Amino acid sequence: MSTEPEPSATEQEPDAPERAEQQTQQAWDARRDLDAHAPHSMSFEGVNHGVSARTISGGVHFHNYGGYGSAPTSGKIPQETLERLADGFVTDGTVFDALVERLRLEHVLILTGDPHTGRRTTALMLLRALGAGPVQSVDRDAKPEDLTPAEHSGHVLFDMEPTRTQPLRETQLLAVRDRLRDKHAYLVITTGHSPYIEDTVRPAPWKPPPARVVLTALVHQRVDEVTAEGLLSRSAVTSFLARDHQLREVVEYADVLVQADPARIEEYSEHALERQVQEWFEESESTSLLREQAFLIALAAFDRGPYPLTAELSDKLYERLRRTGDPDRGQQIPVFGTHIGKRLQVARARIDADDVETEWGTVPQLNARFKDDRTSPVLLREVWTGHPAARPALTGWLDELSVDGRPFVRTRAAATVAVLALTDLPSAMALIIERWADSTNPRQQLTAVSALTLAHRFKAPNIPRIIDGWSADSAAPKRCWVAIRAHGLIGPERPVETLTALRAQARQQDNLDKPDQRISAELPHSVALLLLSEAGDTALDELLRTFADHTSIRALALDGFLEACSHDDGRPCPPVLAWYARTTTTSADGIALLLRTALGDREANRRAEEILHNWVRAADRDPGTERALAALLAALATDPREAARIDHLLDTVPGLDGRPQPAAANRLRALTSV
Repeated sequence: MSTEPEPSATEQEPDAPERAEQQTQQAWDARRDLDAHAPHSMSFEGVNHGVSARTISGGVHFHNYGGYGSAPTSGKIPQETLERLADGFVTDGTVFDALVERLRLEHVLILTGDPHTGRRTTALMLLRALGAGPVQSVDRDAKPEDLTPAEHSGHVLFDMEPTRTQPLRETQLLAVRDRLRDKHAYLVITTGHSPYIEDTVRPAPWKPPPARVVLTALVHQRVDEVTAEGLLSRSAVTSFLARDHQLREVVEYADVLVQADPARIEEYSEHALERQVQEWFEESESTSLLREQAFLIALAAFDRGPYPLTAELSDKLYERLRRTGDPDRGQQIPVFGTHIGKRLQVARARIDADDVETEWGTVPQLNARFKDDRTSPVLLREVWTGHPAARPALTGWLDELSVDGRPFVRTRAAATVAVLALTDLPSAMALIIERWADSTNPRQQLTAVSALTLAHRFKAPNIPRIIDGWSADSAAPKRCWVAIRAHGLIGPERPVETLTALRAQARQQDNLDKPDQRISAELPHSVALLLLSEAGDTALDELLRTFADHTSIRALALDGFLEACSHDDGRPCPPVLAWYARTTTTSADGIALLLRTALGDREANRRAEEILHNWVRAADRDPGTERALAALLAALATDPREAARIDHLLDTVPGLDGRPQPAAANRLRALTSV
């Protein structure tokens, strides 16, 4: 395999047909893609708590269920340890008693379960329940059939890992079972779910008790009943139990609760999540782990997205990470071998079957998501700030995603960068957003717009300041275009400031000997987005306030208004006409004034007439639209000349595709001529 670096996405120019396709995306489509594909899980709910990815306040320390965190490789387990574990061991809601009886009969038991479910502690408690002793921990590399038990002894082999070359076979268990029975001894082997356990072996699956049961039991053991009930009734405890916390975290939370420190009680759940994320990215020489780490990053970017897509793109990231860590290695990515269930279990994620709206209609889809919806931003923050060596691979991967043909992929790339901007704005701007804004690839520029917009939604600092600066700089036309498009998307939060910036750039373009066509064309699109937003009334007032200040400002207002009038949102009544029908007198008068002005303007007349023709056709299909249009036309006909213009316009409405004139035209003409 060649180790030559691939050209970045910025350097990969699209061919002419693809470039033309990329440039056709309108501002409306950009807003639609953001609303449809931006991840809900990447929101910090307006608050950046300032907790760095490398710092966990509060001194959180984790241990396994009952406190048995790391078993010795081999040797005797002290009786005091067993008794301490027994004090905090909870069996309610489990099959523990049935497992005791099965071990009593069979003398050897394969206990399977997910990590951090207390399977180690459970193995020890099974042996204690049968009075086996002393309890010996067997070396995990030992073969079960080689065990030589002593009289009444107990043995535990923790975390056995069968492999393709060394599977766990029934013959091994039969060989040791007879020796154990002869000595009245017992063996418990703990392991995860593995395809390398022979079918004839009957593992005993272990599932821990519900988190609420464990937490309640542990708290009641340590404080009196009244205090326990008071602690357990806290809203922070309810929130904690509503999330998918591991058993080790539940045990640790019991310790936090009985200390009764309000701050730690409130913050523990978030700290536990941050600690889990840090554990995922601890240093390891394992290639297979690196592939799963790439999957975790991809899942953070595509949370609640299609699992096959996430897996596909995670392997692209894995390839980049592997080249970063060992550029001389020519190892290929395995095509098969990754078990979905195991991968999701490690990621504390799940698969949901959803019906998803796509451009091809509603389709069933298997979507992967973290069980804890706070995971994505915490994970991305950890990777970006805690592991800077991964940045070249991550930025290269994001470059690739930013020019992908799928809007979902591009939007999620932008959302990922937005989280990085919230975490470390200077680096995100310098390493990613500025490069994308300066790109000659239109898709990458559009992704830069989305990244800035989503960064602002996520409360990253100074985004309006950046956009204001770029939009004023005609000397950097690519960044200026990006900023103009972004103004339309974040402008509803600051309509007056946004229109001030758009007007300033319109005047700059008017003063240039050769105006930039892309910037000039984009300005009215951003005005239209503002007019059809929740800030429409304010934006309209601001347009009218400065309407006569300069010819460029007048032209911008008319072009932006007509662009809004041209927009079709798929509803029976066109958006501006619906706005007119429901709005206040001031805004209704403003809409009528701009439309009347456009009809009398030499440059805008033809477009304004075509808009009204389209509205008449819409009125022919919907009575509510017809009523709204009748009211607007009456407001336009303010004098005999304007009335004659409207009468002529209605008389000349053509039918589409050779069909007769819409009947609504005659009805409207009769109303406006009264």
